[in-house]
Amino acid sequence: MDPRGAEARAARSEAVRAQLTELWASAVSEEAGHGLALALVGSHARGEAGPHSDLDLVLLHDGSANSARARGVRDIRAIADALWYPLWDNGIRFDHSVRTLAECRSIASTDLSAAVGLLDLSFVAGDEDVVTTARAAVAQDWRKAARGRLGEVAESVAARHTRFGDAAHLLAPDLKESRGGLRDMIVLRSLTAAWLTDRPHGEVDAAYERLLDVRDALHQVTGRHRERLDREWLGPVAALLGYSDPDDALREIYASARTLAFALDGTLRRATQSSQARRLRIGPRRPAMRHLGHGLYEHDGEVVLGAGVDPSATPLVVSLRAATTAADAGLPLAPATMTHLAKGLQSNTFNAWDDTARDLLGRVLASGPQLVPLWEGLDLAGVIDAWLTEWAMVRCRPQHSPVHRHTVDRHSIETVARASELVRHVARPDLLLIAALLHDIGKAEATVDHPEAGVAIAARVLARWGLPSADTGVVLRLVRHHLTLAELATRRDPEDPATIDALVEAVGHDPEVLALLHSLTIADASAVGGAAWNAWRASLIARLVALAGDSLSRRAQRQGSELVKPAFVPTHWEESRRAAEDGPAPGIQVRVEGGPVCRVVVTAPDRVGLFADVAGLLAVAGFAVRSARLRTNGASAWQEWQVDGGSGERPDGPALSRNLIRVTGGDQSPLVRLARPGGHHEAHLAQTRAASVTVVNGASASATVIEVRAADRRGLLYDIGRALAATGVSIRSAHIETYAGQTLDTFYLTSGDGSPLADSATQVAVTAIETACAPTGNGPPG
Repeated sequence: MDPRGAEARAARSEAVRAQLTELWASAVSEEAGHGLALALVGSHARGEAGPHSDLDLVLLHDGSANSARARGVRDIRAIADALWYPLWDNGIRFDHSVRTLAECRSIASTDLSAAVGLLDLSFVAGDEDVVTTARAAVAQDWRKAARGRLGEVAESVAARHTRFGDAAHLLAPDLKESRGGLRDMIVLRSLTAAWLTDRPHGEVDAAYERLLDVRDALHQVTGRHRERLDREWLGPVAALLGYSDPDDALREIYASARTLAFALDGTLRRATQSSQARRLRIGPRRPAMRHLGHGLYEHDGEVVLGAGVDPSATPLVVSLRAATTAADAGLPLAPATMTHLAKGLQSNTFNAWDDTARDLLGRVLASGPQLVPLWEGLDLAGVIDAWLTEWAMVRCRPQHSPVHRHTVDRHSIETVARASELVRHVARPDLLLIAALLHDIGKAEATVDHPEAGVAIAARVLARWGLPSADTGVVLRLVRHHLTLAELATRRDPEDPATIDALVEAVGHDPEVLALLHSLTIADASAVGGAAWNAWRASLIARLVALAGDSLSRRAQRQGSELVKPAFVPTHWEESRRAAEDGPAPGIQVRVEGGPVCRVVVTAPDRVGLFADVAGLLAVAGFAVRSARLRTNGASAWQEWQVDGGSGERPDGPALSRNLIRVTGGDQSPLVRLARPGGHHEAHLAQTRAASVTVVNGASASATVIEVRAADRRGLLYDIGRALAATGVSIRSAHIETYAGQTLDTFYLTSGDGSPLADSATQVAVTAIETACAPTGNGPPG
C-alpha cells in the first residue's frame, strides 16, 4: 500500500491497535483488566500516524485498592512492565505514562500540551469505561477553563512559531512545529473543543492532509521519524509525491502552511473575542457595530461590509476601500467579508484603474507592518489576483539564495512594509511603495537578470493601473536598478568618479529618483535580514548617495537650474492670474466642476485663516483633499482644490459658499464638528511617526518656504492652516499633494508686511506645524 494518504494512515493506526490489543491479551487477564485500560494519544490516536511516527501510550486505572487486589497482581507497575518490555524488545519507539482519572485531570490543569493531547485520548484495550470517563472529564475541564487559558494557548503558539519559524517561507520548514505546520491543526481542534468558536474546514482540512502526505513521504525517504524537511531530502520527497520540480512541491507546502496559519490566527482571534464578549455581556445582546465609513463597520474586532454595500457594483474600489479601512482601523478584515469581496471581483477585468483606485492602493501599501497579515488574508481569499494578476507567478516561490529568509511574495510585502517607514524621506511615497511591491516581480521567470525581466512585467501592471507615463518611467527605473546602488557601494570604490557617475546615470540625473532608490535599497536589504543589511553596508550606501547628490547639485549649478522645484504651478494659471490682478474680489465665490474627483475653485478676499476655513469646511462635508493650489495677490485669494468624497458624491457649492460667508463673519458653527473631540479622523495607525517639517532655504527670495511631509488624515490641512493663522503669518501660496496616504505640502509664508519670515518667526511656524500634524486618533482619513 502507498504509505501516503488518509487510508494508509488509518490502516497503520489499525495495525498498531491490533498489535497492542494482542499484547494486552497476553499480559493482562480478563479479571485483572477490570478498572484498567490501555489508551493512545497523539497521531496514532487520531488515525494520522506516519510510517515512523512514535507511539504515545497511556495506562489508565481507576485507582481502587480493591480492584488492585482483585487483579491478583502485585501492582500497576508490574502490569505496565508486562506491556512496555515487549515493545522495547521489538525496538518500537514509544512514550508511556501511567495515570489515574484524577491524575489525568490534574496534569491537564497545569500542563497545556498534556491537556491538548488528552483531548484525543483513544481506547485500545481493557475497560473502555475508564477511557471514556477520563476523556469526558478532561474535555469538560477544558471547556470550563478555556476562557482563562486562552492567553496561555496564544503565548504557547507564539513561542513555538518564534522558535521554529514560518513553514510558509522557510527553505527547510519543520512540518510539525513551524507556523502553519501540523501542530497548528491540533491547536485548532482544541479551540473548537472548548466550544468558544468553530474552525474553518474545507480548504483547511485539505491543506492539513497535504502536509500529512509530505510528512509521510519524508518518513519513507529517510527511513526514520523526521519532521524537518531539509534541502537534501526535498528532491526525493518531491519525486515520491509526483512532482518533477522540487520547487513545485515546496510551493505546495508553502501554500498549505499559509492556509493553516491563517486559519489558526483567525480562530484564535474569534475564540478570544467570544470569551471577552461572554465576560462583558450582561444578559443577551448582540455585539455592537461601529461605523467606520463607506458602509464598513467594526463588528466583534473585525471589519465587515454593511448590509447595503454591493461589492459587485464597484468591486475594485469597494475591495480597496475595505482594505484601507481595515488598515486605518488596525483591525483584520472578517474572513466572510474577504470571501464576499473576492466573489464581487470574479469575472471582472480591471484594465483601466482610475485615480481613486490608485490612491486607495497606495494607502493600503502605506499601512506599515500590518500590511503583511492584511495582504496574506486578501491573497488567500483571492482578492489580490484581481488587483495584481501577476502576483500568482511569485506566490510561494522559493528563493534559494542563502541570504534570503522569505519566499519572493513574502519578501516583496516585507519590503513594502519596510519602505512605509521611509516615506518621509521621499517626495513620492506612492512610487516608492509600488516599486517595493514590484521590485522582484521578475523572479517569476527563470532568468539570471530578474531586474530586467521585472521591468517588462511591471510595465504591464503599471499600464493596467493607469499610472501616468512619467511616473511609470520612474517605477520602471527603480525596478531595473533596485540592486545597482548596493552593488556599486559594496563592490566598487564609492570615491571613484566612475562609480558616482554610474549611480547618477542609473537614477537618470534626478535627485528625487536618487532618494527613491536609496529608500528602496534600504527597504529591500532590511527585509532580507542581517546577512544583507548591517551598519557597514548602510554606511557605504549612504556615503555613495551623498557623493552622487553632491554631483547632481554641482551639475545643476553649472546648468543654471534649480534642484528645488517651484511649489506653485497651478493647473489653471490664467484663471489664477486674472483673479489676482482684478483687485479685491467682489465677494466669496465657490464653483464645483467634474467628478468623481471634483475641482472646487474658491475666490475670495484674502485674510489670515482663509486657507484653514476652506480646508475645514471640505473636511466637515466629508471630502478628502487629493491636491490643492493656492495663491494670493494683495487683497485677492484664489484656491483650487481637487477633492474626493469616496462614493462619487459632489460638494455642494452653494452650501460651501454660504458656510464660508458665515465663518468669515465670525460664526464658527459650521466648523464645530472639527473643534470637538471625535471630529477629526485618525492617521494610519502604522503611520504615527512624527511629521517631517523642513525649511527649504534658498527656494524663494520673497517668502519663507516650508515643506511638510506627514500622514494624511481628515482635518489635517485645517489644523495646519489654523496653527499658522494663530502665529500671524500669511500663506502667500501653497502646493498640496497626497500620495499613498502621505502629504507633500509646500507653503510659501510671509509676515504681515509681505516679507519673508524672520528666523524666530520661522521656528515658531515650524513648531506650530509639527504640533498640528500630531495624530489625533479619532477616525480614518476622509
